[in-house]
Amino acid sequence: MPAPSPHLAVVMPVFNEEAVLPQTFARLTALFDAQPQCRWLALLVNDGSRDRSGELLRAQAARDPRFQTVELTRNFGFQAALAAGLAEASNADAVVTMDADLQDPPEVIPALVAAWQQGAEVVLAVRVSRQETGLRRLGMDAFHALFRKLTDVPLINTNAGTFCLLDRVAVAAFKDLPERHRFFPGLRAWVGLTVAQVPYDRQERAAGQPQQSLTRLIRYALDGLFSFSRLPLRLLTYCGLFVSGVGFSLGAFYVTRRLLGIEIAQTGFTTLAVLVLFLGGVQLIGIGVLGEYLGRIYDEVKQRPLYLVKRRPKGEPARQDNPAP
Repeated sequence: MPAPSPHLAVVMPVFNEEAVLPQTFARLTALFDAQPQCRWLALLVNDGSRDRSGELLRAQAARDPRFQTVELTRNFGFQAALAAGLAEASNADAVVTMDADLQDPPEVIPALVAAWQQGAEVVLAVRVSRQETGLRRLGMDAFHALFRKLTDVPLINTNAGTFCLLDRVAVAAFKDLPERHRFFPGLRAWVGLTVAQVPYDRQERAAGQPQQSLTRLIRYALDGLFSFSRLPLRLLTYCGLFVSGVGFSLGAFYVTRRLLGIEIAQTGFTTLAVLVLFLGGVQLIGIGVLGEYLGRIYDEVKQRPLYLVKRRPKGEPARQDNPAP
């Protein structure tokens, strides 16, 4: 008997994307129609949108059964919406994760599927070019450079974002990861499955404005850094040892000069102020780094769900087993 056609799901978190959704629907529909050998499902997660995105998603699901919508009770953030989509699509043979703004072109998906069919369990869409410029691009490049230096997971491809294909095995592995502060590329590398890469050119937004504010991007960068590296804590230890060593050496130097009767310098206010401010700054930085780790521990031990579902596909009631995955 012929092998059954693969069941492929495309998971897209959506937040205030009414301007671009019609183009997203059209390009996904064209992709699905051009690949009839696959059973397609577009699972669009409405992450508490405040515009007409929810209305457009429901209308598209009513027109085309290959489109389904999951509605969260409020805006939980991109990573939580992505986790919700992966949980709903766990029965698919493979899941493609991507943004709804069409910066990640759906036309690349067949290449991802081809690499998966050749045996890869995770297929990364690797950017060979991108459209971001100015301060946003500078910040991204700086974060990636810092992340490569500090991370405890050296296998992360810094040119691969959330656009990828995950085999059923990889999706199941993601469901077993419990943390709340999620850095998707880091978790994807951490599971350690067979990886393939497909190059592509990242495009400009098809319409609308970026929904990831600078504050959200900074928070996401901190999640990545503190979730996959203990080096900031080690650097605090090294800094403390260095400052203590310098202080002890200077103290021994000046005491020796005083005992030998060759110290003639007067006590200076400027020197004292600089030392106090320097040591105070080091201590405050240390307290801040400790606070970042402690705050994440606090969030984890509360064991609240990562997201809450308001409406599942086809209007089904929300499940009560939402993980805090």
